[in-house]
Amino acid sequence: MEVKRTFDILEKYTHVFPKKNIALAGIEGSSDMITYSTDDYINNSKYISYGFLHLGVEKGDKIASITFNRPEWNFLDMGISMIGAVHIPIYPTISDKDYEYILKHAEVKYIFVAGEEMYKRIKHIVPNLPALKAVYTFRNLFEIQHLNELIELGKNNPKQEKLEELKNSISENDLATIIYTSGTTGVPKGVILTHKNIVSNFVASSKIPPYGTEEFAMSFLPICHIYERMLNYMYQYIGLTIYYSASLANISEHFMKAEPHIFSTVPRLLEKVFDKIVAKGRTLKGVKKAIFDWSIAVALDYDIGRENEIIYGLKLSLAKKLVLNKIKSIFGKNIDIVVSGGAALQLRLAKFYWALGIHVLEGYGLTETSPVLTVNNLNPGGVLLGSVGLPLDGVVLKIAEDGEILCKTPGVMRGYYKEDAMTKEVFDEEGWFHTGDIGFIEKTGHLRITDRKKLMFKTSFGKYISPQVIENKFKESPYIDQLMVFGENQKFPAALIVPEFVNLKLWCDRKGLKFEEKSEMVNHPDVRNLFKEEVNKYNGDLGDFEKIVKYDILDKEWSIENGELSATLKVRRSYVINKYNDRIKKIFPES
Repeated sequence: MEVKRTFDILEKYTHVFPKKNIALAGIEGSSDMITYSTDDYINNSKYISYGFLHLGVEKGDKIASITFNRPEWNFLDMGISMIGAVHIPIYPTISDKDYEYILKHAEVKYIFVAGEEMYKRIKHIVPNLPALKAVYTFRNLFEIQHLNELIELGKNNPKQEKLEELKNSISENDLATIIYTSGTTGVPKGVILTHKNIVSNFVASSKIPPYGTEEFAMSFLPICHIYERMLNYMYQYIGLTIYYSASLANISEHFMKAEPHIFSTVPRLLEKVFDKIVAKGRTLKGVKKAIFDWSIAVALDYDIGRENEIIYGLKLSLAKKLVLNKIKSIFGKNIDIVVSGGAALQLRLAKFYWALGIHVLEGYGLTETSPVLTVNNLNPGGVLLGSVGLPLDGVVLKIAEDGEILCKTPGVMRGYYKEDAMTKEVFDEEGWFHTGDIGFIEKTGHLRITDRKKLMFKTSFGKYISPQVIENKFKESPYIDQLMVFGENQKFPAALIVPEFVNLKLWCDRKGLKFEEKSEMVNHPDVRNLFKEEVNKYNGDLGDFEKIVKYDILDKEWSIENGELSATLKVRRSYVINKYNDRIKKIFPES
């Protein structure tokens, strides 16, 4: 059957994937899984719709969710969309100020929160929300309404005819959701997406994985973000069983439980896994260390098709037997495809994971484009490592004179909520959406991203700097976790460096250096010399005007909780510049 609205997936379930015992499953901590069949999914979604109708919720009303990934998110999402209401999914990790702004700006009538901790985050905001009628939780809490109560309300007050009437009145061009981007500056922007926007994207994306009802997907990136949300719909559209992980803290254990064939991630996680593998290898000695190092070197020398070369193929086969297959098993016995997006993946890491037999498919898109514009695929010639892939069906790309990527696609947003002027800024007279990213299209048709237009800056000598290119190069160092380049209108670029403290501590241990505090570690002369060598090493791959001349080594990791990273693990540059303004002034005292 044809799917035109997000909730049509449920109708497809009844025809194509009926009576599936485990459609959705949730894993929290180290506890057992909670599973739901297709019937559970369909019925609970309908009960929620009935419950909302009994409460007087009308088409166009805004309903927010603030939770980590869980199967029940889908019940709520479908229950909202089937009556024509609008789902406002919000990150569980944003500031109180942003919560209040979004909930007021969207005029939210009902809020569904993960549990007690999340409720405490917004409790003091609730009196300031004039449109709000009630708060529910996904977990039973004393004196707070629970999602199951809404389900029971719907069970006891079925409104089947009214629900069918409302479903039939909803067109593919109706508003499905407003997603507020986490942003790196200013207040969040509400991106208006219709059913057609989202459906066009997951239907086009569904042609990539060669899977059906027997395979499993795992979901742990925030489902409130359109990237994971679209893939969540896509998994359902092709009938995969989906396992939801509520926390990255237990992700290794969850991989073993779910044994997924496919999951999506951001490069940061793949970088962290690689760094831990290399760090563990450094603890080996003698022959074991030599075999490990040789196997990693073979993997890093991979390229598409090289496994068919006689000599390299033999090397890779041996490396897999000795080391690489054990590394691959970290993700479970079934792992096949990893979709990577949100930022650039280092080329060496793409090679490494492909050598393991894990098909890392890099893609590119924005919240405003629902989100995928391009992605590598498994068809012949479909992968070009280092690129973000080929345009999805229906996507047309154009490179502007200044290198900016422009697009036309059925997935492009209707606009920014209550921000007409801001909407007009991103569309030109010919209807092209301006992505704000800089890139070029290869002869093969694959897109390469070089930087974010707004992030590029010019030195006082008139040289343009692409900070993300430089940052990705330096993050190849095992001793650098994060690095942010700056230096607009200065004579040279500079950087703030966050060490990879696990590897740095191992290095210090080998040198017999012991420290009580990280601040002592980063200021020790031997450690300073180590970073001087690392900076010189990676500067060697850059042009003279791109080289990092001055830098400061920080003694604390950056995190979402502390504000340096966005919910999608991107560096919030304006925040970092403000937070470390005193250090930056020491680098550029006259600025």
